[in-house]
Amino acid sequence: MAERIVEDGVATDRASHTTVIERRGGGAGMALIGLAVLIAVVIGAFYLFNQNARENAKTNAVTSAASSVGDAAKDVGDAAKDAAK
Repeated sequence: MAERIVEDGVATDRASHTTVIERRGGGAGMALIGLAVLIAVVIGAFYLFNQNARENAKTNAVTSAASSVGDAAKDVGDAAKDAAK
């Protein structure tokens, strides 16, 4: 629909228009995505911390075994010295 306006003796036609603003939701979808990402990060961190603990346990076991071998070698050396006397 056109509106006719007269200003200072000059007639002009102006078309009237309607502006429609649509709002889109998406808060719930973004919250679910955020929750999924948070869960993935927690699971990944748990896995990495567990893996680190397992590696530390292996390292401690190897260190202990090496120490025992060293002690045994010392005992063998001492026995050899005693046998040589």
